Parts: sequence; structure tokens; C-alpha cells
Amino acid sequence: MIGRSFFMAWIASVFITLACVQADPQAFESHPPWQELFDGKQLAPWQATAFGGEAEVRIENGRLLLPFGFPLTGITWQGEPPFRLDYELELVAARLDGSDFFCGLTFPVGEEFLTLILGGWGGATCGLSCLDGEDASANESVRYRRFETGKDYRIRIQVRRHRIQVWLDDEAFLDQDLSGRRLSLRPEVSLSRPLGIASFATSTSLASIRWRPLGSLGRTSP
Repeated sequence: MIGRSFFMAWIASVFITLACVQADPQAFESHPPWQELFDGKQLAPWQATAFGGEAEVRIENGRLLLPFGFPLTGITWQGEPPFRLDYELELVAARLDGSDFFCGLTFPVGEEFLTLILGGWGGATCGLSCLDGEDASANESVRYRRFETGKDYRIRIQVRRHRIQVWLDDEAFLDQDLSGRRLSLRPEVSLSRPLGIASFATSTSLASIRWRPLGSLGRTSP
């Protein structure tokens, strides 16, 4: 009796699993491995961005430091980036001092570019620059959030042709449809192309930078 009950329970679990796969195949898609873009030891293949007025970028205790600039300090990827579309990019970053954006992440969307701003315009404004010529403070991607000084935030962005999604510490933060939109950069961060991270009158500490492809089905959860 025990053996037959166990067999029937096993059969039921198989049918439930198959039903779940049919209902949500993404749930069973294997996640591609993360690929590191910063090893904690050397800046290459990044390079300090020559904004003019930038502070000296340095590495301390395995973290990449972007000291307070006048106004910008940042790093830019040298050469062709390893991705253009259908990818995830993740940073772990903290604002050390200052009251403007500690994360100005410029990234490719195919052959175009956008910048994810976190903590700008006085320390709390977030969003995507630029949509139809409007920066993050003036388009519908704008969000407001306070960031604690010295606290690490895990910032994850998924990039598709017509959609950008952002998570902060694995909580959904921004979901922007790009269909029919004109993408561009503010002139101040044009030197961050094709891939760059900058801070504005603010010191930033980066613990990690990594990426992975989204895969054929894509992902919309942590």
C-alpha cells in the first residue's frame, strides 16, 4: 500500500511539473553564467574618462573608486562592448559622499545609447536619459528614491530592443517601453560611450560589474 501511494504521488508530481513547464517555460530556462567586467585588481579594459575636471580613478581593497569630480568622474569601456542587445548588466555601487548621481550608467541599446541615472538632481531623481530628447528628470521614466550614504546597492538592468527594466536589490524599480522612442545621451556623458559609469559631483565606490546574455526567451525576474 505504501509503495502504491508513493508511485501515485510521483506520477502526480510529474504531471504538475509538466503543466508548469507548459504554463511558464521561462521558469525552467537555465540562467547563463555571469561574466565579470571588473576583477577587483586592475582597471583594464576600462579607462578613466577624460571629462575634464575628473578626479583620479583608483582601486582600493578590491573596489573601484570614482572620487568627487568637477563635475564628473567616470570610466569607459575600451573597444567594442561584449553586448549590444538582449543582456543583463549588474553593478554593486555605493555613494560615499556628495548629493548628486552616484550611478550614471551609459549602455548600448543596439546602435543607440541610454544612461541610467540614480540619485541625480539633488540626490533622489532616477530615470533614463534621454527619451525623445528629454532627460531623466523630465520624461516618464523618472522615479524618486533616497540612497543611504555608504550603503551598497545591487543595480541590475535588462536591455532589449523595445524594453528596459531595472531592479534595485532585486526589487522591481523601472520598466520602460522604448517602442517608437528616440534614444540619445546628454552631451556631458557622450564620452561614456559605448559603455561607461560616471558620478556627478559625488564619490562612488563600485564593488562589482558583470553581465550575462538574456537567452532566447529572456528573463523578467531576479
